[in-house]
Amino acid sequence: MRHVDNDMTVDNDMTAGGDMTAGIDGADDDPCLLPWAPDDGDDKFHEECGVFGIFGAADAAAHTALGLHALQHRGQEASGIVACDGGRFNMHRALGHVGANFSTPDVIQRLRGAAAIGHNRYSTSGETMLRNVQPLFADLAFGGIALAHNGNLTNALALRQGLVDRGAIFQSTMDTEVVVHLIATSQRKTLVERLIDGLTKVEGAYAFVALTDDALIGARDPHGVRPLCIGRLWGTSGEATILASETCALDIIGAEYVRDVEPGEVVVITEAGIASIKPFQPVQNRFCIFEYIYFARPDSWVDRKSVYEVRKAIGAELARESGVDADVIVPVPDSGVPAALGYAEQADIQFGLGIIRNHYVGRTFIEPTDQIRHLGVKLKHNANAAILAGKRVVLVDDSIVRGTTSMKIVEMVREAGAAEVHMRIASPPTTHSCFYGVDTPERSKLLAARHSVEDMRRLIRADSLSFVSLDGLYRAMGRTERNPERPAYCDACFTGDYPVRLTDFDATDRTGPVRSISRLAADRG
Repeated sequence: MRHVDNDMTVDNDMTAGGDMTAGIDGADDDPCLLPWAPDDGDDKFHEECGVFGIFGAADAAAHTALGLHALQHRGQEASGIVACDGGRFNMHRALGHVGANFSTPDVIQRLRGAAAIGHNRYSTSGETMLRNVQPLFADLAFGGIALAHNGNLTNALALRQGLVDRGAIFQSTMDTEVVVHLIATSQRKTLVERLIDGLTKVEGAYAFVALTDDALIGARDPHGVRPLCIGRLWGTSGEATILASETCALDIIGAEYVRDVEPGEVVVITEAGIASIKPFQPVQNRFCIFEYIYFARPDSWVDRKSVYEVRKAIGAELARESGVDADVIVPVPDSGVPAALGYAEQADIQFGLGIIRNHYVGRTFIEPTDQIRHLGVKLKHNANAAILAGKRVVLVDDSIVRGTTSMKIVEMVREAGAAEVHMRIASPPTTHSCFYGVDTPERSKLLAARHSVEDMRRLIRADSLSFVSLDGLYRAMGRTERNPERPAYCDACFTGDYPVRLTDFDATDRTGPVRSISRLAADRG
């Protein structure tokens, strides 16, 4: 039996960091648009996770820390790494950024092994606790397994209740742990067969990386909603194979892109090479289109498409669909920059950095007075009056979620002396919540779910407001239009067309995602 204590000592064949618990080693008529409303976060959707894995590298943990650093945009609240040195698993998980958690030599040195997986987590307030930090580790009868997950399982509550009824004890509120229990209770022979057996029971969107004592495993859901790619790295110890949410994590360690893990594919990476298993019936691919709009880093490639070039193409579509006489095209940094460049090139209008972003702030704090609270947006953005004063300005942003930031930025640009302020959005109106692993507000808090475009324009106080059309978005992706019978992407946040069944959510629940299984169970009574 393995023993875990708080001194990073685990006898027999596993060590863990001292921070481990639980088994190894927690508007005018719209109140939300009032100018003194708190700027909660940065009024954007947030990808909840980034995953990374490497097999066959002498310093696997160090490479994993670098990969997670490149994926920091996908999750800023917690990070963790599990490395395996033969049959010995070594873990460190902590709240905070990758740089704060894995920057000291003693931490990396404790994570010994030639294979490792890592995870970045973004969660909602109140859900960031050490027991919910991944990767998860389980010491099962047939060997140890570490598991990390990007996405959301839409039948996790139903599966969890069945497992609890049969005596399972859960240590976290994450849907990821459901898969651990499905592996443990499977009657299949090998660990890989048990994992596949578990995945056949889950519904939702996922990209998993798993680590055993002799293999690195990756898996994507049958629709391929969440991303996962394969890379190759040559070093002094030979060839290493990588799994990562985005190609930017390959770039940072000097690895080359090989291919994406295909929708519904399970890849098993061992010393013998890469084995591909396709245990699911083929279904229509529905990759998340918001990865191209906002989530993915612009220097990443997804499905062999440059994210940067797609965003520029969306901006060009915006200019063709809703051009307006203007003097300068200004991005809302940083996510609006590529689309603004595409808009400016298509419209043949000057591009200018009329808004400067402060990169050294996190979430806006809740200021103590209305007067100071009103200034909160300036913690992140400041108007560049030299570009804006006296100009007809087109602001380009990737999306409008609640509208609080858009309203404050329009006001700030006017105060800098802009003669006109027009807002152009490089996505269709966001009218529905995401249930597939993206942190989104309840539908009642999505501005476009409650207001027409004209009402939104009035609320954010812009001279005009336009969104790229759904067909325009698909044209930017290289297609002629959206086929409503067989959409090529998951665009449920714009259409309400959810490609994967929402078992845990009946029609009345679909006001917004619940990211805590325990909270969902409590809400159900």
